[in-house]
Amino acid sequence: MRGLPTLDNLDVAGATVLLRSDLNVPLDDGRVADDFRISASIPTIARLRRAGAKVVVCSHLGRPQGRDPSLTMRPVTERLGELGGFPTLQLGGVAGPAEAAAIRGAPLDTVVVLENTRFEPGETRNDPALADALAAQAERFVLDAFGSAHRAHASTVGVTERLPSAAGPLLAAEVDALSYLIDNPDRPYVVVLGGAKVSDKLAVMQHVLPHVDTMLVGGGMCFTLLAAQGHEVGDSLVDGAMIAEVTELLSAYEGKIVLPVDVVIADRFAADAATTVVPATEIPAGWMGLDIGPETVPLFSAQIEAAASLFWNGPMGVFEWEAFRNGTAGVADAAARCDGFSVIGGGDSVAAIRALGREADVTHVSTGGGAGLEMLEGKVLPGVAALRRWL
Repeated sequence: MRGLPTLDNLDVAGATVLLRSDLNVPLDDGRVADDFRISASIPTIARLRRAGAKVVVCSHLGRPQGRDPSLTMRPVTERLGELGGFPTLQLGGVAGPAEAAAIRGAPLDTVVVLENTRFEPGETRNDPALADALAAQAERFVLDAFGSAHRAHASTVGVTERLPSAAGPLLAAEVDALSYLIDNPDRPYVVVLGGAKVSDKLAVMQHVLPHVDTMLVGGGMCFTLLAAQGHEVGDSLVDGAMIAEVTELLSAYEGKIVLPVDVVIADRFAADAATTVVPATEIPAGWMGLDIGPETVPLFSAQIEAAASLFWNGPMGVFEWEAFRNGTAGVADAAARCDGFSVIGGGDSVAAIRALGREADVTHVSTGGGAGLEMLEGKVLPGVAALRRWL
């Protein structure tokens, strides 16, 4: 592990360990809709239990404004116990005398889960009082939530400053995978970016373009680049405020940035809209591009499959609707066929590779899209930086 304390350096036998996991999963009518992050958290919990620790898990769920019953951790905790095969105990709060008493009284083999950390207003402010209360409930701390490590919150940074701490195996693997791409990736190094807005990915583009061999751009963000080249994009999504900066990138890295040659367009933004395929440079007025086209998929796939190092973040179209899913599915299939070092991040990208049942065919499937992007932007993640005090 590069520059982080790990569980190999933390004595947890007989200790109560507060484990910050990333259990921020989508819910559908009070049920877990996608348990990828829950499954990813279980090996760390299992390792701590085998080492003789009492495990107390905390995580946020969604973005509640205060206490929100629709975002309780209860369904997540139930699924965690089902997948992990261990007893769980869901507490009614985050940190306080009642929670501390419940933790002390819980059997050693029971995984205790605190309520949604963002029910506490001090969580996102890294409030010292909340950090004190969280730390008072345990003797050791393990940060395993890569998807939250880019947030300086009480449960990611505050507790780390108060208890002997280490990076969990999941966090360590995430940082290692991204560090490989940052430090010295094998060539050719290919980055695939998608998603709706250029503004969400501009910093990544600026930071990594000097270091990549090819950058493939799809999704809604490609239309801002096409518009910057002077092409007609109809009613496609264009981030007008980004045109000047995108124009500079296209000029500075001509040949590195590859755009779609054709797109699937629709007459309205709807799952059942009328569709057709046109050249990416000839989108008629009144129509909008919602996926890369059938000629672009093999063009992108050839670059992806030939990569020695690959990073993919963001869908190639409106992946949620079947009519505009082929581009993302094609890229996912190509990523699975790539024999190089491959990292997949971002919700839709991960969903696509999993939908194909091919996640085992890529090197690393990341649990944190935003944190991975910030690492590639050259930023130091606050949660990771806080852990280094324990080296």
